[in-house]
Amino acid sequence: MERDTTNYYELFGGEAFFADLVSQFYAHVATNEILRPMYPESDMKGAAHRLQIFLAQYWGGPTTYQEERGHPRLRMRHAGFHINPEAKEAWLDCMGKAVDGMKLEAELREKLWRYLEGAALHMVNALD
Repeated sequence: MERDTTNYYELFGGEAFFADLVSQFYAHVATNEILRPMYPESDMKGAAHRLQIFLAQYWGGPTTYQEERGHPRLRMRHAGFHINPEAKEAWLDCMGKAVDGMKLEAELREKLWRYLEGAALHMVNALD
């Protein structure tokens, strides 16, 4: 099987794309009654920074996340949060609105969205 060596970071639009996506996402989180309580006011900027550098690295951009935080270990890092199917859907709703606010070719949008859906499902750690 041939490995996909496409640099999606560049295809999406680099740092500006991920900064805008994350900014739009957190604007929706700020008014979401399920997600907002999960983010302490004192860490909103930190959370946005971490998400931005994580997504940038995941899609082939700079390795800033790894340099600052080490291996992503997403499930472990989110284990302290009560993430049930309702929270997952709230996260996907906020992220979906952010993705919809971005200018993306259909193929790139679909690739991004498939990843985001899978990542959100992977974070669920409660069934209530």
